Amino acid sequence: MNSHVMPTYARLPVSFERGEGVWLWDTDGKRYLDALSGIAVCNLGHAHPAVTAAIATQAGKLVHTSNLYQVGLQEALADNLANASGMDNVFFCNSGAEANEAAIKLARKYGHGMGVDEPVIVVMENSFHGRTLATLSATGNRKVQEGFEPLVGGFKRVPFDDIQAVSTLSDPNVVAILVEPVQGEGGVRIPSPDYLERLREICDQRQWLLMLDEVQTGMGRTGSLFAFQQTSILPDVVTLAKALGNGVPIGACLARATAAETLTAGKHASTFGGNPLACAAAQAVLKTLREENLVERARILGSAIAKNLRAALSGNPHLIEVRNKGLMIGIQLDKPCGALVGLALEQGLLINVTAETTIRLLPPLILTDEQAQLLVGQLSGIVNAYVFP
Repeated sequence: MNSHVMPTYARLPVSFERGEGVWLWDTDGKRYLDALSGIAVCNLGHAHPAVTAAIATQAGKLVHTSNLYQVGLQEALADNLANASGMDNVFFCNSGAEANEAAIKLARKYGHGMGVDEPVIVVMENSFHGRTLATLSATGNRKVQEGFEPLVGGFKRVPFDDIQAVSTLSDPNVVAILVEPVQGEGGVRIPSPDYLERLREICDQRQWLLMLDEVQTGMGRTGSLFAFQQTSILPDVVTLAKALGNGVPIGACLARATAAETLTAGKHASTFGGNPLACAAAQAVLKTLREENLVERARILGSAIAKNLRAALSGNPHLIEVRNKGLMIGIQLDKPCGALVGLALEQGLLINVTAETTIRLLPPLILTDEQAQLLVGQLSGIVNAYVFP
């Protein structure tokens, strides 16, 4: 069938009609276990009653007015996020890329305030920060950059989880570091336990901003509301999106101290950012995460799934390792394994392969023990039965 949609995705041959909890049904009525959550978006699963009610109620009252006026729900959500994170204020937008754009602009404005005419932000190899021109330029993946040159300048790239590479930087124009606490698109790469603390020390010594991209790791995914809360540090800037609205588009750039004073009236904006509908959904998400104790659930269940996968795949000669941070799980094989996505789809299981050799699992935080066992059994069977070409 011909489509007028730009072919920017190599879409799988399935169309979903409805969802409930961890399950999706396609247009033919076939059921699938969703172990991807819309790429770490639907942390509460599909059609969660609290989010559904919040959206329906708010849609019947007011969807949008614009940021020319005060938005009560936006202010309430900002208070909620600031109290939960230790940040001072929040800029709302519509996506992770936009949240990271705001952070990049904030860092540049901060640099100019420090007397740096051409500010530089340190970014990491194998990172992913978005597909706008600036966030694409910050991303450490040549494949997604190809064909979009000239890239935006002002970024200096170093290896991920390499403190030495950061500490030996001598560029006087550096004003900030932008880093993911766990690299998601890069293959669920988890840094050394003291990595963020060491980066914090370097930033404090040199008056750099430490900016964390928590677009994928935030909202309980890693076993704490924010991944950085498993360390002793406070960043200067945190970006969020994905699971914040459980599928309703919303992004946020949180800042504290000097960074929180950097973007003032007229320096940045978003037409739709933080509108009443999106904020109502996000408030419902935060409330549900607390009331259902889903953040702690992610920590416990993620460790159990990873342990069980290691056991189930222990005899597979292609297995390198299973790693996890909460319910952010990566199964690294020694060969490209993209074909497993289609095989899993045929068997009613939604997974993802990233960085060519890593099976990425991002199941909803509401996953039950029984569903977790089903996921492990089904996926390990598929992987163990696969014959690499």
